[in-house]
Amino acid sequence: MTDPSGPSREANASRYEAAGGSPTSGVNAVYDAHRVSADSAFLPGESMAGESVPGESVPDEGEDAGPAAVPGSAKRPRSRSRGRSARQRRSWRLTFFALALAGVVALAVWALFGSRLLVVRSVVITGTKLVPRSEVLAAAGVEPGMPLIEVNAAQVASRIDAIRQVRSAQVTRSWPDRLVIVVTERTPAVAVTAPGGGWDMVDADGVIVRWATSHPASLPVYTATVPVTSLRGDPDLSAAAAVLAGLPAQLKGSVKSVTAPSPDQVTFQLSGGITVVWGGADRTAAKAQELTALERTGSHYYDVSAAGVLVTK
Repeated sequence: MTDPSGPSREANASRYEAAGGSPTSGVNAVYDAHRVSADSAFLPGESMAGESVPGESVPDEGEDAGPAAVPGSAKRPRSRSRGRSARQRRSWRLTFFALALAGVVALAVWALFGSRLLVVRSVVITGTKLVPRSEVLAAAGVEPGMPLIEVNAAQVASRIDAIRQVRSAQVTRSWPDRLVIVVTERTPAVAVTAPGGGWDMVDADGVIVRWATSHPASLPVYTATVPVTSLRGDPDLSAAAAVLAGLPAQLKGSVKSVTAPSPDQVTFQLSGGITVVWGGADRTAAKAQELTALERTGSHYYDVSAAGVLVTK
């Protein structure tokens, strides 16, 4: 026999169990709550089943999820702004240094070429005995007040070298306002009879340095086979001058005249009519010793031109 209330009780029981009212529902609820609190296996924005909760974002692993975290989209504009500011600062620095350098260059050009600060105010000349200072200044062609930077030292020296008595000239600029000229004059080596009378004093290059009415006692006479005006660069004269320059002072002072038929046959006359065939400019010290030894013989002719061969007459 069917209980009239049977279906109704079963339906109520189903509804009761669905609502957690079953006899085991309390135990299950306590167990589930303990598991959730112990594991904490779900994150904010997730349900217990691992599904995201709408409206909440979940930070990625390794990313700070705290309130100080700044999204990447907010960092990039700030970084670009800092880079732009650094480039602008570098550009301003480069512009400043370029303008400063241009100003320094302009000031230097003005000081060197346009101002009165660096101009020639004095000319110092040294080394002159035969050549008047006025002649050197005229040949130099440098006017007071000329910008010192515009003075071409090589050209000035070349003009001074053209003076006959000058062997060489050295010209230097001494800042801020001085020009220094050092002159090396030619030194007479021999005296040559002048065509019109008197004596021409000639240096080793055959250049006439001076003229004198009487024979200078300090210079030996050179007997030339060509006119004195043709002696410039003559090898025989150069050899004779080289021999005379290398002689001991006492021997050189006793030489009265010199000839050179060839560069290796230089011959001179000593006081008392003694003839010495010296040869070339080599072995000067050895030849001087040999001549000293030969002079003890009292002869009037000595030949020391060849090494190891001594001739007296």
